[in-house]
Amino acid sequence: MRLHVRGASMLPALYPGDVAEIQACSLDDVATGEIVLAFREDRFFLHRFMSRNENHRFVARGDSMPGADPTYTTEQFVGRLVAATRNGQPVSLTARPWTRALGLLFCYSSIARRIALRLHHSRNLQRLPGADLEIA
Repeated sequence: MRLHVRGASMLPALYPGDVAEIQACSLDDVATGEIVLAFREDRFFLHRFMSRNENHRFVARGDSMPGADPTYTTEQFVGRLVAATRNGQPVSLTARPWTRALGLLFCYSSIARRIALRLHHSRNLQRLPGADLEIA
């Protein structure tokens, strides 16, 4: 399954507009730190897998979210992220030590988040043909 990332909860790992490729697998095959797709409340959540518990539930959290999501049931697990592209180029899926720190900055500083999103948007416009055209 492929889907377009819509939200900013996974900044700086994933940006709105990135294309995520999801592979079906067992929750037992997922390691801590991998990005997983879950479905709850008629929405998909693409967040980092944190842990599982003995009650057939698991915990995930967006990199730029202040805390973990409410626990998910194993039935809400869809699969794991195996590849992502941004402007046709591969995105590294490796969590780095600075990823969570930068994610927390984006979580608690709306100014930093807006700057990052605007820089990302302006870089995308520079890559598009006709990007210098303004559409009113």
